[in-house]
Amino acid sequence: MTSTRSSARPSPRPSDGPHTWVVTDGAAGIENQCYGLARRLGLEPVIKRIAIRQPWLSLPPALWIWPLHALSGDGDSLTPPWPDLLIASGRKSVAPAAAIGKLSGGRTLTVQIQKPGVDPRRFDLVVAPRHDDLAGDNVIETSGSIHGLTRDLLDREAEHWADRVQHLPGPMTFAALGGPNRVYRFGESEAAALGRKLAGLPGGLLVTISRRTTQAAADALKAELDPSRCLFWDGSGDNPYRAWLGLADAVVVTSDSVNMATEACITGRPVYVAHLDGGSAKFRAFHALLERAGHTRRFDGVIDTDTRVLILDDAGRVAERVSALLKKNLLS
Repeated sequence: MTSTRSSARPSPRPSDGPHTWVVTDGAAGIENQCYGLARRLGLEPVIKRIAIRQPWLSLPPALWIWPLHALSGDGDSLTPPWPDLLIASGRKSVAPAAAIGKLSGGRTLTVQIQKPGVDPRRFDLVVAPRHDDLAGDNVIETSGSIHGLTRDLLDREAEHWADRVQHLPGPMTFAALGGPNRVYRFGESEAAALGRKLAGLPGGLLVTISRRTTQAAADALKAELDPSRCLFWDGSGDNPYRAWLGLADAVVVTSDSVNMATEACITGRPVYVAHLDGGSAKFRAFHALLERAGHTRRFDGVIDTDTRVLILDDAGRVAERVSALLKKNLLS
């Protein structure tokens, strides 16, 4: 997922359940994790996209005095009445989220996703990936990112696309492509090589690109595929990502996205990771963890749709913990 400010999801009206805020700087990757957790709880949150002004922006969150004064008018305001549940993520949200928990007198349950860079005890719950090596009674370690996908949701989405893929032969492989980022490369030559591997797979092929996939890379990969047994989503029209996850007999994702790999692991289908050139210690640790746990395999041009699959559902586990804490908070 990219780190650009998200504008695709408007701030909805509060649901009838516990009043819930999602607080981030609007970066799509982290906002989607917070929103996904809220949806797994059956809640429709109010989306709060904040902006921070100087000098706070240049200071670590631990040094922010009066954090709510750090908010810029360029973003959403954070004012009472405080929510029952606040789900936040990202460096800019850390100090404001902790401050609201305190200002509410503990009535707001604060959940911080990702390592906050301050004492985790400042929040009711911190959800952090294992490679961050963060420990505490109120810390839940996860293998991947948090999202709102479930097998039932994917099956419902798949129903809307079933007629449009029925002409393709089986088995059906879904390939979700990412793109270059700070540590990975995915140019024309790499894309063409991946395209040749995908073209060698049996059955039908469904391919989507992401916002980071360059046009040159998309064209190079597409040129290697047989259009008679492939559907290629180029970013225009309705995004079939969820539906195609639901329709797939196997999934291939590029290694540049923790979110795509994690979401694929909820399908109950074999998941293969196409490793791109580059990487980092954190990405390597993440992929090694998923492989050791039996959630993914390395993609080398071969798939086995009969392989044993271990579903990864960190979001469900986190949602259960948050639900119990929220119920206790509301009854106290």
